[in-house]
Amino acid sequence: MVVEDIGPHLRIVRFNRPEVHNAINTDTLLDLREIFGPLAFSPGDLRCLILTGAGERAFCAGGDLKERRDMDDEAWRRQHAIVEESAYAILNSSVPVIAAVNGFAMGGGCELALCCDFILAAETARFGLPEVTRGIMPGAGGTQNLARAVGERRAKQLVMTGLPFSATEALEWGMVNEVLPGGSLLQRAIELAQTIADNAPIAVRQIKQSIHRGLQLDLTSALAFEVQAYNRMISTEDRLEGVLAFNEKRKPRFKGR
Repeated sequence: MVVEDIGPHLRIVRFNRPEVHNAINTDTLLDLREIFGPLAFSPGDLRCLILTGAGERAFCAGGDLKERRDMDDEAWRRQHAIVEESAYAILNSSVPVIAAVNGFAMGGGCELALCCDFILAAETARFGLPEVTRGIMPGAGGTQNLARAVGERRAKQLVMTGLPFSATEALEWGMVNEVLPGGSLLQRAIELAQTIADNAPIAVRQIKQSIHRGLQLDLTSALAFEVQAYNRMISTEDRLEGVLAFNEKRKPRFKGR
């Protein structure tokens, strides 16, 4: 993985094995766990992050099956535990994560994109969860995150057949937010990341939690969770700054406190 800080509050993380379509090996997984793990509770000054792939052909082609070829059952289980930890680290990041899918996103690559808060895709991007054709199934959140994005019946069709689908189809089904020409994909991701970073960071993090966790609750419980999240911001400096900036007709200067 390659990490690039592009401003005081923004970061780009790239899968960086373009010679194998950015396939995920154990080193990649350990890097992901190390990069995203601390963001659950210690975001520091980081306010938004973009996950993308090096090169133009692939976001991430999924697990490196050449590395896995000679693994016995126990070695496979040990590595998959790191897969889970890496995926959950992205999913549990308190910092918003935008997936900029610049090419193939297959298997684990598709699952990791689904762990992000939302997905932008190049017109040439292709998605798929072909694990069933390899004798396994998605195990990094794919069956759960895909179903929540496209609905139960569509997810069953896609995962049970293992067939690939286009960026346009993913947009139509609600999995992808925007489809863009490849040359403008990263710039659009940076624009949205900057917009998010310019907003009050505590509010952004609470919004992320309120939406994500609220969808797992009944409506009454979700509304109570939302109010608890809202109340955390009343005593912040950012709340005072937001109101003051509005009345002074200027852009707010949020500090995350």
